[in-house]
Amino acid sequence: MLDLSRLQALRAVQTFGTVTAAAGALHCTPSAISQHIAKLERETHATLVEKDGRRLRLTEAGRVLAEHAGRVLAAVEEAEAALAAHQETVSGRLSVASFPTACRGLLPHALRRLAADHPGLEPTLLETDREASFDGILRGLIDVALIDEWLEIPVTYPPGVANVELGLDVGDVMLPAAHPLARGLGPITLDELREERWIGAKPGTVCHEWLLRMLPGLQPSILVNEFETQLTFVAEGLGVAFMPRLARTALPAGVVARPVTPEAARRVSVAWRAAAGVRPAIGATVAALQDAWAHRASPTVPGLDLSEWDAIHVV
Repeated sequence: MLDLSRLQALRAVQTFGTVTAAAGALHCTPSAISQHIAKLERETHATLVEKDGRRLRLTEAGRVLAEHAGRVLAAVEEAEAALAAHQETVSGRLSVASFPTACRGLLPHALRRLAADHPGLEPTLLETDREASFDGILRGLIDVALIDEWLEIPVTYPPGVANVELGLDVGDVMLPAAHPLARGLGPITLDELREERWIGAKPGTVCHEWLLRMLPGLQPSILVNEFETQLTFVAEGLGVAFMPRLARTALPAGVVARPVTPEAARRVSVAWRAAAGVRPAIGATVAALQDAWAHRASPTVPGLDLSEWDAIHVV
């Protein structure tokens, strides 16, 4: 019977491309990876890897075995998760990934709840983008990730990744208090804002892309990534800015937030490996994020409980 540790080493080499990277992912030494591969080749009487410059490339036999290994290891993870669920213990290490505005708007509340309710859990947080989050989930480096997506371009979740939607993150325009449009009550049309002097995030960021989706061809006069800094420019009357509500705290004096029409929003979801979904730590983290979302939407709304767990989507 093939050894699971050796199959895991082969799968890690396929995923990461080098012995050093595979060793880092599996928290062992490069020599241990090399020994696992060598033993696996002797057991299977096949050449499984070959050098490709500084990287390792799987042979055809290696790819066949690695694909089967992926299914075997997923089944083992499901078994481990089921056992953890049976024990009902929320403990151990758990890695969370998030896009920047959710790091600010959701994670402090969620992590505080986890610390209070489950002191045996050791969560870590990584700020990153959507593609890096998916990559980390598939590689087993990330357990839970917050994902954002444009409503008009839904995200295709990779096979084996489950998700549950938290809600819509709506954006508003930030105006100087003395601006004529700041005194209205209803939403401001995008056409009314097209000729304004805009303060925006740098190209290559989600918020810059969001602004250009709203107003194609727009060229912001001031490019600053930090929302707090953008608001200081708005407060001084130097322009207007667009900000998602998830990123907002109290507005400084001299700044007024107004909704826009058509409404600009993105969907925010939580994702995790489907094979690990029954782990109590995953369920507790999703519940904490749901509670953080509800708290942010309305401080009077009670936290959501694990009954929401039935609303997941598995690809």
